[in-house]
Amino acid sequence: MEIDQTDSGSKKGHLTRPLVLVTLISAFGSTFQYGYNFWVISYPSQFIQGFYNETYREWNRINTDRKLVLFVWGLTTSFFPTGGLIGALLSGPLVDKCGRKGTLLLNNILPIISGVLMGCSKALQVYEFITFARLVIGISAGISSSVVPMYLAELAPLHLRGAITMLSHLFFAIGVLLVQIFGLHKILGTHEGWPIMLSLTAIPAVFQLLLLPSFPESPRYLLIQRRDEEKARQALKKLRGQDDVHDEIEELHQEDVAEKAEKQMNVCKLLHSQELRWAVISVVVLILGQQFSGAYVVYFYMKNIYLTTGINEENVSYMTVAVTMVLVLVTSMLIYVVDFWGRKFLLLSGFAICSISCLFLTMSLELQRTISWMSYISTAFVIIFLLGYTIGPAPIPSLVIAEIFLQSSRSSAFVVGQSVHWFCSFLMEMGFLHIQIYLWTYTFLIFSPICLATLIYIFKVIPETKNNTFLVNRRLVAIHANSLNMDPGQANEQKLRGHFV
Repeated sequence: MEIDQTDSGSKKGHLTRPLVLVTLISAFGSTFQYGYNFWVISYPSQFIQGFYNETYREWNRINTDRKLVLFVWGLTTSFFPTGGLIGALLSGPLVDKCGRKGTLLLNNILPIISGVLMGCSKALQVYEFITFARLVIGISAGISSSVVPMYLAELAPLHLRGAITMLSHLFFAIGVLLVQIFGLHKILGTHEGWPIMLSLTAIPAVFQLLLLPSFPESPRYLLIQRRDEEKARQALKKLRGQDDVHDEIEELHQEDVAEKAEKQMNVCKLLHSQELRWAVISVVVLILGQQFSGAYVVYFYMKNIYLTTGINEENVSYMTVAVTMVLVLVTSMLIYVVDFWGRKFLLLSGFAICSISCLFLTMSLELQRTISWMSYISTAFVIIFLLGYTIGPAPIPSLVIAEIFLQSSRSSAFVVGQSVHWFCSFLMEMGFLHIQIYLWTYTFLIFSPICLATLIYIFKVIPETKNNTFLVNRRLVAIHANSLNMDPGQANEQKLRGHFV
């Protein structure tokens, strides 16, 4: 049987009102606030540290040791990735027990708690609320970063899966943009405004909690994992806006039969599975490449690089907002091309740009010491790097993870991927400053070969997944994995047979 025709699933779906609304509600209620909370703590950092100092002195009647303030601030910043790791580990069991939509609804409780705690912290003079709230919102972010792309990928029609899933990253970028705008000194980046800025995280959660219940659960979850074909059929009818969903139901049945060996696949079984070994390795490589691409370092240096061009600090904030607006625009454009250009092309292009930019950025930063106008070149390479990161390493790995696993193993794959993501985020948060002290501008040289190595792996191992059913992608991964263990003649023969199963 030919893979890419007769086994490729259903008739082409189209954008319907329910599909658009459930996508927007899911992304705004979850990944938007993930992006918002990822950055929100850094903008009022001086005000929060001052609040820690004042509160400690008020309660203990003694002056605060600066080291103690820095220690508590360190806990505040590190608790977010720590919570993210906890949330990633919880996401797998939750989505399999409560469903994709059900998990998102339960997850909304955490941002509401966090928003209330952070909003009341200054009024009640309890700085511990902020530290604890960052752990709570980190758990929420860890859950949503796994569940939203999984949910959207399972809801989307075949030829729109990339675009629909990419919307989750678009809302992440919009969340980052909004916190940069709110963080301006003329808006909420003030001594009085920072508690409001921190508490706004509760609003998207309330919004999602009120609207999401009226939309369907993932049809794949309902049929394959809950064995409820009638509910799956009704969900598809609502999402597709038509009664004829026979082809998609048939595809779900085919996947259900094909994945019998993967039933009840938990993380431990996934890590020990010989059949899924290369798929799991691909997940880890993609996430490691994403996290160690150098994006954290570029964001760390960005403000200082802008300042070297002679722009004053207030205008640097506006320039940061302008650059993020461009990145949001680029992400919006990617939604229209991701299902045409393909995932592999975007990943290869993005990692190539990041690798080259890191090399040239290192050289330009060194030359700045003797050539003043090189600061403008450094700024250009920062923007080029961020564009490369935006088109490939940032949004595509989650999409690929969703597409190369079948229903019963997909949640465990996201647990693995997002656990690596949050653990690496914690390492960068805690360890980067120590590396930066010794290497300074040469820090970028660490990340260039990592991007290059990830690029080579993607080119050699990861197949193109656009416009394929999950079952086809699963088979393509198996073909690529088998070819790695064959001699060249056998590998070529396997590729020629790639359209047949």
